Amino acid sequence: MTSNIGAVDQVTLQVVNNHMVTTAREMGVAMKNTSYSPLFNEGLDFSCAIFDAGGEMVAQAEFCPAQLGAMPYVVEWTIQEIGQENFHPGDVVFHNDPFRGGCHLPEYCVIKPVFLQAELVCFVACIGHMTEVGGKVPGGFAGDATEVFQEGLRVPPVKIVESGRDVDAVWNIIMANVRTPRMSYGDIKAMIGSLYVGERRMLELIADLGRDRFVEVAQAIKDYGERRMRAEIAEMPDGEYEFEDIVIDNDGITDVPARLRVKVTITGERMIVDYSGSDAQRLGPVNCTYGVTASATYNALMHLTGGEIPSNHGCYRPIKIIAPPGTIVNVDYPGASVGGNSEIHPHLVMAIYGALAKALPDRVSAHDGGTSALLAIGGVHPDTGDVFANLTNEGCGWGGRATKDGNNALCIPNGNCALQPVEILETRYPILHEQLALHEGSGGAGKNRGGLGYTRQVRMAAAQTRLSTFIEKDRTAPWGLFGGGPGKKSSLTVKLANEDRFRPFTEAFGTRCPGKFSDVYLPQDAVIRLTTSGGGGYGDPLVRDFARIESDVRQGFVSREQAQEEYQVVFKGDGWQIDVEATKTWRQQSRS
Repeated sequence: MTSNIGAVDQVTLQVVNNHMVTTAREMGVAMKNTSYSPLFNEGLDFSCAIFDAGGEMVAQAEFCPAQLGAMPYVVEWTIQEIGQENFHPGDVVFHNDPFRGGCHLPEYCVIKPVFLQAELVCFVACIGHMTEVGGKVPGGFAGDATEVFQEGLRVPPVKIVESGRDVDAVWNIIMANVRTPRMSYGDIKAMIGSLYVGERRMLELIADLGRDRFVEVAQAIKDYGERRMRAEIAEMPDGEYEFEDIVIDNDGITDVPARLRVKVTITGERMIVDYSGSDAQRLGPVNCTYGVTASATYNALMHLTGGEIPSNHGCYRPIKIIAPPGTIVNVDYPGASVGGNSEIHPHLVMAIYGALAKALPDRVSAHDGGTSALLAIGGVHPDTGDVFANLTNEGCGWGGRATKDGNNALCIPNGNCALQPVEILETRYPILHEQLALHEGSGGAGKNRGGLGYTRQVRMAAAQTRLSTFIEKDRTAPWGLFGGGPGKKSSLTVKLANEDRFRPFTEAFGTRCPGKFSDVYLPQDAVIRLTTSGGGGYGDPLVRDFARIESDVRQGFVSREQAQEEYQVVFKGDGWQIDVEATKTWRQQSRS
């Protein structure tokens, strides 16, 4: 590491770093407030970052960490393909190719070079998950896709704005290939608008510092990130830590699980994360691009090293990632990968947690619910006659931790996104919610309980609604740690208008897999019920504080019967208060 830190005082370093992080945050606020789709302005499924003139990330906002680790690869490919000498003031580059550094096709990235007096000084960039990207199904999540061409329009790095003027040919191609061009146009314009906010703020900063001083401080910020990460790794016990897990229950084509293997090697200030031995890439759309695998790896390590390290290119330098091509962690072209970012990314994070559980027991959590539980719908709105498409990122419970219970009903594990409000969804789309509630008892038992998933029950109001899904953990349960119990599994069922019970889609519609399928046509008044998985528990359930068990039962997080079985407690009468002496007697008898 060649450090510039000594030439930049800590006050300047922190002030400039905070200015750039705040700039990235302001970009996100601008995007949220001007976007068209609920996935953007309510779900917050986007991220913003600042890069230096060489394409190295200097600062990012705390939006969706699942995207941010891949953005450096997107920018790197963009510079490589466009050519640094071919950027001009007023340019904006559009890019969504998963085989050129991207995550998956639905995540559009726009990048703007920033010039000061005709000299390139930095880039501002944002990435966002589009509701509609073309492909075989509305919403972009074909659960049975077998190659990238079925997943949507794939665009390599290309200028969508050149010297301040829209490139109409590029816009026309994109809009001609999506089902909801007005919404897609508005969201892309919101993304581009956020770049102008970032450009303005960065030019203010650079004008104040001077171009040469800015370059020096930006380098020092990256070096500081590296120094902090090396110090964190150095505090971890040296050794090799391995873990193996089932990361998908099926791939949407064959009902066969896939395994992930990871070995984390810590030597002094360096770390190697090796995914060799993971299963070969699958036919269905569950594979990860290298960018997704790298993003998940960095995401996990940033979780485990605290929030004081500035997240930039420097903090990634001490980490080496080995992801063999042709496997589920580094898909070969033209393999399908739309589900890798949403469903496999969280499992990569959890596999690193599992590997490092012995080394860092107080920092890791048990497995989260293990699914983003994506529901994509489309059709013709009965009131307007317009074509509609929507994607809801659902969520699950977080795993229990050393110090507290897991969070309930998180939207997208590791995503930092938000659930779209029922009122917004019902206003925009022909659906009616019959239930949205926590999934009672879904959190794994433990000293610290796993977080709860939730249940969403929705009635279809249109004459015909197309449904595609991508759901995990309907066969295998999220694991607990250090004696904690597993979380409950997820499920997706349907009840048609003339029926009196909910059935799996494999039974009702003959889908190959229960939670991954494409284009099931639901008739009017069909009701779907999604129940998402809870997180695993952490620690021995029998040492959980009685007051916390009573609180769980009182609030409906755990039933009396479940508490009796999993925590071995005896209640007084029909209430929720625990009979302490009777509980102690029962536990002693159980051990004898």
